[in-house]
Amino acid sequence: MKSLRARLLASLLALLAVAMALVGTLTYRAVLAENDALFDYQLRQMALSLRDQGAIAPAERAAFASERLDYAVQIWAADGSVVYVSRELPALWPRAVLGFADVTIDGTTWRVFSAPARDRVVQVGQPLAIRRELAAQAALRAVMPLAWVALPLAAGVWWLIGALLAPLRRVAGAVREVQADALAPLPTAGLPSEVEPLATALNAMLARLAEAFAAQRAFVADAAHELRTPLAALTLQLELLRRAGSPAEHDEATAALAAGIARARHLVEQLLTLARSESAAQPLATVALGEVVEQAVADVLPLAHEKSIALSVETAPATVQGDAAALRLLVRNLADNAVRYTPAGGAVELHVAEEQGAPVLTVADTGPGIAPAERARVFDRFYRGAGAEAGGSGIGLSIVRAVAQRHGARVELGDAPGGGLRVRVAFVAPTAGEAVRPSR
Repeated sequence: MKSLRARLLASLLALLAVAMALVGTLTYRAVLAENDALFDYQLRQMALSLRDQGAIAPAERAAFASERLDYAVQIWAADGSVVYVSRELPALWPRAVLGFADVTIDGTTWRVFSAPARDRVVQVGQPLAIRRELAAQAALRAVMPLAWVALPLAAGVWWLIGALLAPLRRVAGAVREVQADALAPLPTAGLPSEVEPLATALNAMLARLAEAFAAQRAFVADAAHELRTPLAALTLQLELLRRAGSPAEHDEATAALAAGIARARHLVEQLLTLARSESAAQPLATVALGEVVEQAVADVLPLAHEKSIALSVETAPATVQGDAAALRLLVRNLADNAVRYTPAGGAVELHVAEEQGAPVLTVADTGPGIAPAERARVFDRFYRGAGAEAGGSGIGLSIVRAVAQRHGARVELGDAPGGGLRVRVAFVAPTAGEAVRPSR
């Protein structure tokens, strides 16, 4: 049963049925016992009231034979003769037991009360079947109001459950109306305290989805715009290769086409890397930052040797809570940018240290640097500052920022001592038993 309303109704009706059955049973037994005691009292009072009754002739007894009476009265004289009888019985009660007694005559059980008088014994009896029938009728009359109340009560419970669940229906209706291109928040006015946290959580989820969808749309639009230029260049280079007349022109066009393909491949890899870095990743774990830096530097070492750039690494024991693959991506992009923008024969330094218990990664180069006015924009996708090389994709620092935000780190740009760019990535100090929470 998936319906909350049906479950609530079934549970309440079951509880109501059990309660009514219990109350009815207790009421029935109580009324039955009360009527039984009342009938005993009536028998006793009737017997006591007839103690002084005079003798009735047998002819007069016949007058009572045709009447249907629930009670039977017998008065015995001291010599054993019957002084009075209210109705003819198949057989007289054989003997008198003072007080209450159950006597069976011809298969019928009688409840008999016997009271002694001066020279006689008065007996009043009533069939137990009649007593029980009358008591049951009285008990049923006492229980009957519960049956009349049950139907209105069930209708009231149905209406009450519907009224109480109306806020949930409103929230469900609002959720059904939410469109992927318009993730408007759900109304929370007038919601009960039990439902308001649900609506608030849904609004927070919708806000995150709206942000993610907006970022996805912006990413797709930027990627499409950025891929248009290299694809057009590849088409042009292929056309030049086809038109090449001499072997020298053919070799030159082939080299240009290969370089264009390499740049396009690098751009696509950067786009895929950026998409992965901005999506949900693996759970964070304790990572040695120095080892991650050494692994990332190994990836860019061939390019540094090709440009005769002195690439140095200095690490200190420092750990962060993070994703090792993502951190390696961060360091590799910083080192790759530094090597690419540093002139041949320059130097790139990577330094890992701890400042006030927090790990800090610093990457400094001897390149042209970034003007202070542009440092806020270089983290935007596909942005390339003035004087940037044409081979750059403008995504490297966007990847760095995405990975840093996921690890709660702060990225700062400044001037290097050698005149180039210095990038400083400050992580939060690790806390025992607590993982770093990504900032959004």
